[in-house]
Amino acid sequence: MKLEFLDEFKDPYMMTPLGRGVFLAGVVLGYMARSQVEKDISIAPLFKQLEFGRLNMKALKKLLARVPQLLAAYRESMKYSGYIASLAAEANELILKGEDQELGVEGNFAFTTGFAGASKYFWKVFGKPEEEKASDVTADVPDARG
Repeated sequence: MKLEFLDEFKDPYMMTPLGRGVFLAGVVLGYMARSQVEKDISIAPLFKQLEFGRLNMKALKKLLARVPQLLAAYRESMKYSGYIASLAAEANELILKGEDQELGVEGNFAFTTGFAGASKYFWKVFGKPEEEKASDVTADVPDARG
């Protein structure tokens, strides 16, 4: 797991364990939401459970606690579940190392940034396998047809 790219972020919140954990939680949940659907992420069950901009720590922890259950439920459609589980564990650990505080604007922004760029950041952490490079499609772009 390569997390050195997090050092590139200059935002003070992202320099804290909590900020990094919240960001990585966004990456985990964003990657999982994209795995639940083929194109339009807005119809993913996980996406519908998130209150972007109003997410609080209790709701985030509740979602992260469900990751093992979600991985089991979507086992066939979620490739790289081992990677997802290890990244979720890292996010949880960083959140636990951080100071106990509410997400606020900074946390919601870090989470949403991780969620929106989930595929990009997921592969920065793990390095993109050759089969993913070959099938690189517009997974991060929602279906514009509505």
